[in-house]
Amino acid sequence: MLTYDLQRAGQGPKYYALYRFIRDDIAAGNIRPGEKLPSKRALAAHLGVSAVTVESAYQLLADEGYIRSRERSGYYALAVGALPAAQGRDREPLRLLPEESAAGQTDFPYALWFRTLRRVISDQGRRLVERSPNEGCAVLRNAIARYLLRYRGMYAQPEQIVVGSGSEQLYGAVARMLGSDKTYAIEWPSYGQIEAVYLGFGARVERLPIGPDGIESEALEATAADVLHVTPFHSWPTGVTAPAPKRYEYLQWAARTGGWIVEDDFDSEFFMPGKPLESLYAMDERGRVIYINTFSRSLAPSMRMGYMILPWDLAPVYRERVGMYSCSVPVLEQYALAAFMDQGHFERHLNRMRRKQESK
Repeated sequence: MLTYDLQRAGQGPKYYALYRFIRDDIAAGNIRPGEKLPSKRALAAHLGVSAVTVESAYQLLADEGYIRSRERSGYYALAVGALPAAQGRDREPLRLLPEESAAGQTDFPYALWFRTLRRVISDQGRRLVERSPNEGCAVLRNAIARYLLRYRGMYAQPEQIVVGSGSEQLYGAVARMLGSDKTYAIEWPSYGQIEAVYLGFGARVERLPIGPDGIESEALEATAADVLHVTPFHSWPTGVTAPAPKRYEYLQWAARTGGWIVEDDFDSEFFMPGKPLESLYAMDERGRVIYINTFSRSLAPSMRMGYMILPWDLAPVYRERVGMYSCSVPVLEQYALAAFMDQGHFERHLNRMRRKQESK
């Protein structure tokens, strides 16, 4: 008769502990192939558990191919390969992680956001369970295009806009699109994930020293990089904002070398006083700037949403090399953000936060 101490089997239901004991004995050869197992009632009485517990354990063993039921005969062990020897210590009780506190973005308009979510759920219904287009839902790409023209003076067709789940994911899309055989020049020091993503895709990275107004001119002149990744507004961690002459210098570099510029504009809307300064993308007349922005700073860190604007020449390249990847932003969040922007809530939030910054 099988003898197991189910009371000391640790956390979890008894039927699962019994299943594990029998499974391990079958795998170890202690219960030989073809050997008959005790009847459910006999084993239940022997172990001091209910017949339902034994029945559930036997059913799970049968479902997974450890035993087989023969009509009016009982359960018999099947031949299975031996389990690998245990490498660690005996299973311990779960050690739960401390849960996150509620402290954080006290300035985020929670009530307004959740009211927008409820309205979108009510209005959109079945659309919210449909698969998102790979570049993002049209409703959000349209809303971003309208917002950029209205609030930033930036002209981009919705077809040029790609929605993604934050800046790091969009950096990866750039690397896939332009290729890992390129050299990517970055500001130094800069946000560590920029270098990490490009290196992770196997690309070469060149660090260009940043001065008080942006990348030092000598370093920019000397680089043989194919791609220049810059944060013209409030570069992290230096806080440097490139003035107009330096931004023109970046654009002249692209025109002279035929290189691409990745404009990482993560901070300009939220932290610049007054109306945001003109972006490199808006200044560019040759179509050499890939623009990236995220809502993680302007709304909340949990908003893993961002977008990229592609120059027209790169749109077919993107579709060929990256366009097969699914959009990683949930459809509900895309529709909610589109409504939040179209109703003016996003701009009012930015204006409110900008006034708060100026008053400090």
